[in-house]
Amino acid sequence: MIFAGATDINAQRRKYNKSHSKHRVERTRKGVKGKSKGRKGKKISTYKPTIHDFAYKLSDPRFLNDPTYDPFLQCEDTCDHVHGIDLSHYQGEVFWETVGENTKMAYVYLKATEGGDRIDAQYERNIEMAHRHGLKVGSYHYFRPKTPAITQLENFMMQCRPGEQDLIPMIDVETTGGLSNEEFCDSLKSFLDLVEEAYHQRPLIYTFRNFYNRHLIGQIDDYKLMIAMYTDEEPELADGRDITMWQYTSHGRITGVRGNVDKSRFMNNHGLRDIRFNHVRRLEKQVSFFDVRKRMGK
Repeated sequence: MIFAGATDINAQRRKYNKSHSKHRVERTRKGVKGKSKGRKGKKISTYKPTIHDFAYKLSDPRFLNDPTYDPFLQCEDTCDHVHGIDLSHYQGEVFWETVGENTKMAYVYLKATEGGDRIDAQYERNIEMAHRHGLKVGSYHYFRPKTPAITQLENFMMQCRPGEQDLIPMIDVETTGGLSNEEFCDSLKSFLDLVEEAYHQRPLIYTFRNFYNRHLIGQIDDYKLMIAMYTDEEPELADGRDITMWQYTSHGRITGVRGNVDKSRFMNNHGLRDIRFNHVRRLEKQVSFFDVRKRMGK
């Protein structure tokens, strides 16, 4: 079975990743200073703030005109909602010791895979370190409409192991892949059905407001949504659907991560309970990738 014990999981994942190494997305940046040895003799980085973390602040004209203006001030500094971030290889090496100390960030979604063969180069380290430093963790897959659903599921399941998840899987839906809307929706729904069968919970759907309004109205009504819209006003969808989470910026800052970070928060009365991974349900109905393929006649 593809879902196995912790030792087997890591061995299977590394074997799979090695065989797919040419398809791994951009590697982590090199030359990070201040390294020290961590668990199992691995090297981990200790965070040292540099002028790079503050340079953009000095270039902001609002800061120059108003000494009290703070460009670091973000939504989580002014409200009581539950906030989190999502990360991928684009952020390079994350200083999880520092991120874990940030009491305003309760959860993190980590990019695991994309399409049928891409694996995020930082995923294995990120999920281990995020857990070690106390964050609630979920994993996401970037959906490619032209890639067979079963191939994408295999790729995702080799990385996103149920035993490592605190939050339900998230599917990143941003492109139709050049398909007609009917073909795109058929492809998406086939993949979502497979994900639900494999993990025994409906995934969270991440997409942009305009993309949802143009392509997804009436197609994914039974799924919780994280909507990306980078404005000061809360997002509203054309069909008035409830929004569980809002990604309100792609240019957030957080100590411990160099560069920009996607930040999100829960909407209305929603909270972590709405996206918690239900391990009891999964254990009641154990399933493997091979079971799913067999049921599909593959």
